[in-house]
Amino acid sequence: MMRKLAILLMSSLLMSAGSALATGDAEAGKVKAAVCAACHGADGNSVVPTFPKLAGQHPSYIIKQLVELKAGGRKDPVMGPMALALTEQDQADLAAFFSSQKKKIESISGDYAAGEKMYRGGIKEKGVAACMSCHGPDGAGNPTAKFPAIGGQHAPYVTKQLNDFKAGNRANDLNGMMRDVSANLTEKEMADVAKYISALY
Repeated sequence: MMRKLAILLMSSLLMSAGSALATGDAEAGKVKAAVCAACHGADGNSVVPTFPKLAGQHPSYIIKQLVELKAGGRKDPVMGPMALALTEQDQADLAAFFSSQKKKIESISGDYAAGEKMYRGGIKEKGVAACMSCHGPDGAGNPTAKFPAIGGQHAPYVTKQLNDFKAGNRANDLNGMMRDVSANLTEKEMADVAKYISALY
């Protein structure tokens, strides 16, 4: 009797663990993403520069943001209510779809040497680490650490996130790393590095 009970208990635990680790279905995600298209574009390449591109983003990062938006760990007046209705399977499906899309990189003009210097070398005198130490030399990020791919992201969106971290309006960064970095950046430095990131691939 005890053996049967143990087997039954183990089976139920395995089933619940399986549902917690939902595998994303990109085709299902494409259907579910129809409601996201107005802001993020049909393929995750938003045309409005204040809305982030989701195409090519790591699924682990997309899921992390949706979970935190739903739970209130990340505050956003538009995305918070949208995330509330999503199940774990919805999150996984949307992440699978958007991560499978190709991010479009826009060509930029002008001088972005200051942003490149900051991205690759940081600002030593301010104790600001190089962006590439977490986000990689080409902006591809780190999916294991849930550090986002930022290369090719819209410059206005990047600037807004840096400002939100600096003001404390966004606080879902690992160990406060982005809040520490942004606290030491001027508006010009944010704009410079954001411009460089937008052309990075």
